[in-house]
Amino acid sequence: MSARFDYFVIFGEMRTGSNYLEENINRFAGLHCYGEAFNPHFVGHHNTKELFDMTLAAREADPLRLIDRMKKNTKGLPGFRFFHDHDPRVLEACLPDPRCAKVILTRNPLESYVSRKIAAETGQWRLTDAKHRRDAKIRFDGAEFEALVAELQAFQLLLQHEMQITGQTGFYIAYEDINDLGVLNGLARYLGCEAPLEELSTKLKKQNPGGLDEKVANFDEMQAALAKIDTFGLTRTPNFEPRRGGVVPTYLACAKSPILHMPVKGAALGPVEAWMAALDGAETEALQRGFNQKTLRQWRRQNKGGRSFSVVAHPLERAHRVFCHHILRAEGEEAFVKIRRTLREGYKVPLPEGEPGEDYDTAAHHAAFLAYLKFLKANLAGQTGVRIDAAWASQAAVIQGFAELGQPDMVIREDQLALGLSQLLAQCEIESSVAPEPPEEAGAMLLDAILDDDIEQAAIDAYQRDYLAFGFKRLRNS
Repeated sequence: MSARFDYFVIFGEMRTGSNYLEENINRFAGLHCYGEAFNPHFVGHHNTKELFDMTLAAREADPLRLIDRMKKNTKGLPGFRFFHDHDPRVLEACLPDPRCAKVILTRNPLESYVSRKIAAETGQWRLTDAKHRRDAKIRFDGAEFEALVAELQAFQLLLQHEMQITGQTGFYIAYEDINDLGVLNGLARYLGCEAPLEELSTKLKKQNPGGLDEKVANFDEMQAALAKIDTFGLTRTPNFEPRRGGVVPTYLACAKSPILHMPVKGAALGPVEAWMAALDGAETEALQRGFNQKTLRQWRRQNKGGRSFSVVAHPLERAHRVFCHHILRAEGEEAFVKIRRTLREGYKVPLPEGEPGEDYDTAAHHAAFLAYLKFLKANLAGQTGVRIDAAWASQAAVIQGFAELGQPDMVIREDQLALGLSQLLAQCEIESSVAPEPPEEAGAMLLDAILDDDIEQAAIDAYQRDYLAFGFKRLRNS
């Protein structure tokens, strides 16, 4: 059989035609699909509780053992159907495995939704004789449909992303294609079977012929609801930032108290460090630093009931702080000297040649910072050759990057730092009167001195994702 693959998975969903696809795959010599082998409620097919001498309980205890038994006991290439709500342990094993062939079966989600509702109403999930077909009209539920679409899209994006990062390709087949003999024979060749079929199975019949207007009782209401669904993401904030991982070595834990800070660069780092040290009556040097994934896991095991947190700043205040710390400075450890030169020469940001002098006044600061914000908009959209540094990456991307190793228990806004930290202590049942100092505005000019509508709008244009994700308002209105 196949020299490329050891087994295959059909990624589909309920009412996408997966039964019919399986029926035809099993007609090819050397291919065998074992149904929904990892459905939570049965093994393979409805009312089946055992497959390859493995009961439902045995499969739950060791699902990958069932795949091994398939491979060892099938003459040819074995496979199974897998839906988004099947055993996630199997997905974790199959997706990165290049020896597992991926067949991705899709169908218009509205048609799947209506078909599923009709099947639930009639109790008829398979049809082999048209004279036994049961009819029903269903009511469309907009909220239910939107939730379903969100789940399916998330699953499809997961499949796509995993295959991209592992350099794999899948065989995509639409519901409309499973009646196409040429496409089915092409799928068989992809799986390593060179003997084509002469005709398709006629055993299963289409259950719900006719248009949607014949199947949906509140058809007009459905049309109105669908018109409100943003299918093409027209209102979505574009995001071209690369996915970020949590930078574990920057994490910070108290000397004694079970509190972990997952820092976002540019957001109140100094006041937080000082507060964490004062909490235990220690110096900042006593804080636990230099974590890696292993020591982070150890800290979490040793600090049951502990809490982690991150602090986010208003995007405009954070951008100004980063600008003053890293861009306006022409020398020193915190100065981004090469990027500063590139901004001056390549992006016409009117920065002084060296450190700001007496001629660098409010007007000059306004012009330089405004140009920097416009650069950020292009940079975060992937339109420059300059790296997206963690110091100015969107805070939403940074927080999202933490998720791989555990999201923070709390995300505290910088302007509510004292309140947020007091609530954090209450969750840990720690009594303390220590309050954080307010963050200092860094730089030669205060932001208040240059703040106007142009600055506000440039920040919103650059950090629209943060404004939406964290609910920040314009500084002048907040």
